[in-house]
Amino acid sequence: MIITDVRPFGADPVDVHVSEGVITRIAPAGGATADPGAGEQLAGEGRLAFPTFADVHCHLDSTLLGLPFRPHTGGPGVWTMMMNDRQHWREPEWPIAQRTTHTLGMMVARGTTVVRSYAQIDADCRLERFEAVLSAKEAFAGRAEVEIIAFPQAGLFREPGVVPLLDEALSTGAATVGGIDPCSLDGDPARHLDTVFELAEKHGATVDIHLHEPAAMGAFSARLILDRTRALSMQGRVTISHGFFLAQLEEPARREMIAELAELDVSMATVAPATSPLPLRELLEAGVRVGLGEDGQRDYWSPNGNADMLFRTWQLAFTQGFRADAQVETALAVATAGGRSVLDPALDRVREGEAPQLRVGDRADLVLLPGETPTALVLDRTFGDCLPGRTVLHAGRVVAQDGELTR
Repeated sequence: MIITDVRPFGADPVDVHVSEGVITRIAPAGGATADPGAGEQLAGEGRLAFPTFADVHCHLDSTLLGLPFRPHTGGPGVWTMMMNDRQHWREPEWPIAQRTTHTLGMMVARGTTVVRSYAQIDADCRLERFEAVLSAKEAFAGRAEVEIIAFPQAGLFREPGVVPLLDEALSTGAATVGGIDPCSLDGDPARHLDTVFELAEKHGATVDIHLHEPAAMGAFSARLILDRTRALSMQGRVTISHGFFLAQLEEPARREMIAELAELDVSMATVAPATSPLPLRELLEAGVRVGLGEDGQRDYWSPNGNADMLFRTWQLAFTQGFRADAQVETALAVATAGGRSVLDPALDRVREGEAPQLRVGDRADLVLLPGETPTALVLDRTFGDCLPGRTVLHAGRVVAQDGELTR
């Protein structure tokens, strides 16, 4: 395939040659159309081209997208919200596997083909929610790359039998072991994190820790995570999600923590929250890998989320106070190349003001979108009908067009 006349991250128009799912050549636009024997052509029509979106923090197992809207019933605090979800998650009209698959299809259709999803495992649902996420992954094999986190949403030790279930999930399809608020939820941070890292070491898995804990408590948990990352030589294989404490640390403690995150290549995942947003510019300047995710998508935790990472990119730019074009483009880079680098540390880190490049040898995962500039795309195309003109490719194949999955 040759994708003609596209503008990678708003640069000059090029033709992108693809063979066996990989970019093999990038040349100034116009040469391909003059060669009638060049092979199948996909008309870019001057559209912007980016790596497909990478959602590195979503909960496919809790989504209610596609179902009738429900009033929000959650209360304050992680445990209260979790118990509310536990009370209601079996009630929706669709079985959970149908819900996970439907939402993953929406994500692919809107341009996300790299996904890291949590799968809740606890004494109530056991492996049912994990199996639903696994079924969605299998349904979209060839359209998206999905990594599953075995996630102890209710903690590891508050209820019996959770650790063996995580062990089983890691043996049957999960690639990452999760943890959550080691101090405030389980009340035994050393035991909690020792167990998480032991499971990771046993299965050759990566680690992703939900860290909602504030200020000094969050910094204490992060310190324990960093200590274990160093001791087990797990550089590039550990992610801290949310990390609200970073925004609440005073200098020089924040600067020192960010420097150690960079040194140990511990990445961060954010969902662009309205309060305690990550100090994104400081993290990128230090060389920390940062990815973006939608979190829950219209579920019992929150009514927000629409399966469209372009909208979440706008939210990231807005909550970071970004106005200059280079800053908004940085948010777009985090949503695409940034998330990819979180999952694959061999890939380049995102740096503020440096647009990621399409390169020969990259897998041809591309999303083509109409827009004047990347900044205009983020600010103008997030409202109203923003799907026409959107083409999504995974490994060189068109998997969605105009917001609809292809056959």
